[in-house]
Amino acid sequence: MAPYCLALLLSPLLLFNATPDEDKRVLTGLEVLIRENFAPLQGKRVGLLTADTAVTHDRRRSIDVLAQAANVKLTAIFAPEHGLAADRSGQIEDSRDEATGVPIYSLYQKGRHHPTPEMLENVDVLVYDIPQFGARFLTRITLLGYCIEAAAQKGIPLYVLDGPNFINGVDVAGPLLDDEHVSFVGYMRMPIRHGMTAGELALMINGEKKLGADVKVIPMEGWKRAMWYDETGREWMNPSPNIRNLTQAALYPGVCLLESPQISVGRGTDTPFQIVGAPWLRAREIAAHLNARNLPGVRFVARRFRPAASVYRGELCEGLDIVLTNRETLDPVLMGLELLAAVMKFNPEEFRLESVMRLLGSNEAAARLKRGESGREILDAMKGQLEEFLRVRAAYLLYE
Repeated sequence: MAPYCLALLLSPLLLFNATPDEDKRVLTGLEVLIRENFAPLQGKRVGLLTADTAVTHDRRRSIDVLAQAANVKLTAIFAPEHGLAADRSGQIEDSRDEATGVPIYSLYQKGRHHPTPEMLENVDVLVYDIPQFGARFLTRITLLGYCIEAAAQKGIPLYVLDGPNFINGVDVAGPLLDDEHVSFVGYMRMPIRHGMTAGELALMINGEKKLGADVKVIPMEGWKRAMWYDETGREWMNPSPNIRNLTQAALYPGVCLLESPQISVGRGTDTPFQIVGAPWLRAREIAAHLNARNLPGVRFVARRFRPAASVYRGELCEGLDIVLTNRETLDPVLMGLELLAAVMKFNPEEFRLESVMRLLGSNEAAARLKRGESGREILDAMKGQLEEFLRVRAAYLLYE
């Protein structure tokens, strides 16, 4: 199934006064939509799934942009995990946007992650505008899938205002998710690092799951697949409370594999996803072991830390600082698997792999870890699965 991408005829009358430096800036789907005077949404009542991190170069939220657009009526806002401000943990309640007065429906409440028919009663079109940072575990991918499902059921279109994959759109890695491990942190069969944008993911979800929705993408301009976020000319805004810089985003697809009630991944510290540990971890031995393996782009330093929140709150943990030395050679999924293998080797009595299965998502990878295989051995043995995904993925890519 060939993906559909909304083709927009670009007007020479830009709403942006570009300087030479700005000429190199990536334009997001939101900015392209503004330039085209919101043509696809004219006369429509819009439901918007977004966060305040979805902004124009001059820091206008997509909420405010759509609320102020002529002949477009913003009637519903849908909030993802961490809320609109991307700064909260735990359940998010419904509310109302102070600036626009539009109702906000939280899709991060216990037992409610789908837009309901009642929420969509006054909605003619759904719009998705949330930045991605490249890992399968993100609930924002699952919410995208749920919104596509809801759009298909109601028979309304869904537009994705596309934006950069923070950690580039080239690198793809990891075991594919088994069907039995599908959950809110794993929507469909894909590897841990997918190398796709939100628009590409939407097209793949709709096509491969045969949802039959009318999915359209407002593509970016100026984005190349090899770009990291600091090469886009755009300002950094924390996509979640615990992803505070590009280094953490780069490490996240690997470090998150260890997140469980057994291991802290640094929530409640100054460096979440740059440190892991537990009171029982044999950190010095694990650091020496991993450094001897010469994993590309990363080194490990043993250290103690005391999280102020989340797992092991207030307890002294034996931990590892994860030092990114070269992001171009880093394979975060390899690193995550090697970390898991090392913890299982040095702390076999304290750590249970079952606690991270929703994240690892692969029974074969789990079985190989239990047999004592290294991360590299696991990835090499499972290359066929990744090649299968790459063939599927190729049909939905929108950028070079």
